[in-house]
Amino acid sequence: MKKQTYNHGIILPLKESFFKKNCGAVSLYVNEFLKKQKKSENTIIFASKGKGEYLNDNVFEIEVKNKLFTNTNYIKKIYNLELFKNLKTVEVHNRPNYAEYLLKKNPQIKLSLFLHNEFYKENNLINNQKKIFLLNNCENIVFVSNFLKKSFFKNLEENDKNNTHVIYNIISKPKKFNSNKKNIIIFSGKLNRSKGFHIFLKAILKILNKHKDWKAYIVGDEKREKYSYSHKNLFNKNWLPHNKILQLYSTSAISVVNPTWNEPFGRTALESSSRGCAVITSISGGLQETFSNNLILKKNNKNELFKMIDDLINNQKKLKKIQKYNFKNQLINNEIEQNKYHNLKYEKNLNHINHKHLKILHIGTFGEKQEYRTYYLSIANKISNGFIKNNHNVINFDYRIKSDTQNLFKKIIKNKDMDKQILSICKNFKPNLILFGHNNILSRESILEIKKKYNTKLALWYEDHITKNDPNAEKNLKVIEENHDLIDEYFITTHKKHIKSKIDQNKIHFMPMPVDPSIEKFSFYNQKKKSKDLFYAISHGINRGTLKKNHFDNRINFINKLIDHNKNLNFNFFGFNNEQPKWNDDLYDEMKKSLFALNLSRGGPYKYTSSNRIATYVGNGMPTFVDKKLHLSDFFSKNELLFYKNEEDIIKQISNLKKYPKKIFNIGKKGKKKYFKLFNNTIIANYIVTKIFKIKNKDKYIWENK
Repeated sequence: MKKQTYNHGIILPLKESFFKKNCGAVSLYVNEFLKKQKKSENTIIFASKGKGEYLNDNVFEIEVKNKLFTNTNYIKKIYNLELFKNLKTVEVHNRPNYAEYLLKKNPQIKLSLFLHNEFYKENNLINNQKKIFLLNNCENIVFVSNFLKKSFFKNLEENDKNNTHVIYNIISKPKKFNSNKKNIIIFSGKLNRSKGFHIFLKAILKILNKHKDWKAYIVGDEKREKYSYSHKNLFNKNWLPHNKILQLYSTSAISVVNPTWNEPFGRTALESSSRGCAVITSISGGLQETFSNNLILKKNNKNELFKMIDDLINNQKKLKKIQKYNFKNQLINNEIEQNKYHNLKYEKNLNHINHKHLKILHIGTFGEKQEYRTYYLSIANKISNGFIKNNHNVINFDYRIKSDTQNLFKKIIKNKDMDKQILSICKNFKPNLILFGHNNILSRESILEIKKKYNTKLALWYEDHITKNDPNAEKNLKVIEENHDLIDEYFITTHKKHIKSKIDQNKIHFMPMPVDPSIEKFSFYNQKKKSKDLFYAISHGINRGTLKKNHFDNRINFINKLIDHNKNLNFNFFGFNNEQPKWNDDLYDEMKKSLFALNLSRGGPYKYTSSNRIATYVGNGMPTFVDKKLHLSDFFSKNELLFYKNEEDIIKQISNLKKYPKKIFNIGKKGKKKYFKLFNNTIIANYIVTKIFKIKNKDKYIWENK
């Protein structure tokens, strides 16, 4: 150990091996981050005394001779060291009892607890009290997977806390993929039933008997379980130095990681996939967070494992494709995880965020380009207004280029300038949240820079439909999928059951169309001066403002059928037959002439999936017709919204309702009241915040889980 001043201390578990020849998973986690830190020389590692060369020179050996209460004596010795008392920050790995001891001894200590396994799983008073104590007293609690974090909060009243984080394992990746892989199948880890070794052993013996030119390597041992096996092509390497294991992964074709228990993370899967192995895994705990797996055993048994290995061996093209995919597509971004660790280690808490007063940068269309012609229809304005009413600090950044740029080169330059401008705003404002409103404009490089420098969440909302019958569905999906691994959450006005995407389904949330009392401020259910029966408007893009020539919209078919079935009703339709669309007050002036409004979305009716006009109609008190297939009857009764089956049904209902003006009045009034109760912009804004920051909310959102 070098003689110098140390600011940060790392306490490893008593029995954790920190030696190059035989290091544990916790040691590998610690060492990978230490190798990347610029100030690693200011860190001291406390580890039990042993024989061998350490992974890092800055180790302070702790010798515990007493065989009774060894863990207690170990942490006591560390606490009483003068070296320890002079540290500014401390991290304890995988021993919550060490953290509890230190915090009770010195409540002022800045301590971060790193959990690599499940603790306090049993739901009892003592365990829950221990967890609450740690949550309230640790500077940070870090989990190596989301699975572990969820497990920790499972029996508590809360499901998240500001000082809890996930920092994944990282692994240095080779620059090039090894295309000269050998016919080797590898199993690495403890050779026990929890790791699935008994299943692997039975399957691999059968594989080796069938495929004579293949070999299998077993790396590890287990003193508590013994297995008898022998095959000329099966080799047990026992424990190898970590660099030797990585070399073996680089030359191996297939890796098997099939635990039967809930694996906290699965470092062997991360390492072998980073070296381009085709990795077969079971469904287990945090294992699916290690890499984008495509070889998952539906049943973790010898027959299923044999079939999967056999299929890969017989299909060399498939095997090579998976190997290259695993090498190129790592889920975990080392730079982001390193930055998280660095900020935590040097007293920059990862996310000390006041969720009641967030700093939000909302990048959307607020109407500047159109001189605010579209303000009444702008979801961006409604959401920002909701954030402000909920006491958040909001900057609206209108990303639309004021002058249309036809030249591609000019557009590229403009986008680069926009990235620079947004990065400059982040530098000055340091937002807790960047919300992309109906866009995904930032480059990957800019997003990575923001995540590296600031503790910022990124989310995206999108209002155009992503249903299969929408003519722009593929284009819309392509927009939102870009950088999906870096964006934390999505809020889409298409119900998630209709969205087929590579985006993690857990990150996609349905978002209803919001209403804003400062925008939807009228009560058009009033019966005075109604000269028309039914209002409907189409636009060929709100940014354009006018109709396109020779443009076909499938909604016109519905309107034409409606007109054909009509005999006595007076329609007020815009957006076709050269009737240009109306905007803002002109739109409202036309709406208030009509008794009813028709909500009709491009692409056909899908569950909850509507154009933003529904908020404009119902929010202003117009009795509104909606297709039954939208299933809005989940929220509204027939006394609040009008549900139709087809064109004839609309005509029939209007003819009958015109006999009862008071009923029309009440439907419009009750519909407006209900819509504001369920979908006003403060509720939608709060929903977005709670989902992004994983806040447990007493309020129930009626559209969730439906």
